[in-house]
Amino acid sequence: FTTSLNSHLVRPTQNPNLQLRFCFPPQNPNSLVRFSPWPPRSSITPTQKMSLLGSDRRDVPSSGSAGGNGTVAAAASLRLRLNPNKDHKPDGYEDMQLDFSPNIFSSLEKYLPPSMLNVPRDDKAKFMREILLKYLPLGERNRAQKHREYRQKIIANYQPLHRELYSVNPATFFVPAFLRAINDNTEQSFRNIMSEPSPGIFIFDIFQTHFCELLLSEIENFEKWVTETKFRIMRPNTMNKFGAVLDDFGLETMLDKLMEGFIRPLSRVFFADVGGSTLDSHHGFVVEYGKDRDVDLGFHVDDSEVTLNVCLGKQFSGGELFFRGIRCEKHVNTGSHPEEIFDYSHVPGRAVLHRGRHRHGARATTSGHRVNLLLWCRSSVFREMKQYQKDFSSWCGECNRQKKERQRSTIAATRLL
Repeated sequence: FTTSLNSHLVRPTQNPNLQLRFCFPPQNPNSLVRFSPWPPRSSITPTQKMSLLGSDRRDVPSSGSAGGNGTVAAAASLRLRLNPNKDHKPDGYEDMQLDFSPNIFSSLEKYLPPSMLNVPRDDKAKFMREILLKYLPLGERNRAQKHREYRQKIIANYQPLHRELYSVNPATFFVPAFLRAINDNTEQSFRNIMSEPSPGIFIFDIFQTHFCELLLSEIENFEKWVTETKFRIMRPNTMNKFGAVLDDFGLETMLDKLMEGFIRPLSRVFFADVGGSTLDSHHGFVVEYGKDRDVDLGFHVDDSEVTLNVCLGKQFSGGELFFRGIRCEKHVNTGSHPEEIFDYSHVPGRAVLHRGRHRHGARATTSGHRVNLLLWCRSSVFREMKQYQKDFSSWCGECNRQKKERQRSTIAATRLL
């Protein structure tokens, strides 16, 4: 497992008047905990590695130890595959009462040994649960349980205003040009509908006006319910005091489909270097700016591999995004170069797609009311692999600059010989 920090860190940058913040969700275990193909090396013993890694192709015996489920008891001796079975379509676990997010079980299922893939879903869930329980501390399990109860309480009491929003309907959600590009599913079809005004920042129209209006109406209805019932809700992250987590009041499945079917195809092409082809979880929320709301947003990086940012409306002035280059953890506070500086003005229905490590902030919304939909898309595979890497020159601007400088120095030294 990898877990994210539950609070933001504030560190000085080279500019004494500027601080860079790391923007994370609040304590929301379902969005913070992500499955990795194997636990971090520091957390397991060689014996545990041998029992968890590799591909065991033995058939699962039909009977097991006395007094228990034969399939599960026998499966306990099997090992997870080292690499996922990409051709296997995992079961859905949304309707089951589980200790962990259903998405974790669906992701982990691809790593099950071949003989486990076709056993009953309940048996697979029990087998995977036993593995997961070994690597998630009791405190985090308790937080996960409390958050499940929190969500269940909201969903049991909140009555949606526009139920058509709770499942993806491409014909009514997306503008036709975007939908055609996704259906064609080629790099050229994607580039035909978008611009890239600065490296790694893609801008395109995505949502129909009617969809934006419906979602704004649903958000207002939810906030009205919160006010009337005096229900205390979790805010989207540690930097925004206003807004709501869409996943918490029933939109999680819809946003999952949005990520899987419409954002991952783009990310596979444009952000493969940061796990764009293996996005498997998300944190979806809205933020609000204006009078009696948040005014601006400090310089930060997102807790995501890929971020989708869409302005929903309404009438407003200001609020421009400013971008200042992509950085890995080591170089996150280094200075920016002229070619990395880019400012963007929001347009309702228009999306900005960028790497989560692309440093950015939002200037003050000087008048009116602005609401934006954010979808932080994550890859558990990329996060696991990143722990064992030191060179991120394929996407970190500073790593790339230093690598080129070393190459120039080597060439210069060679010429002197």
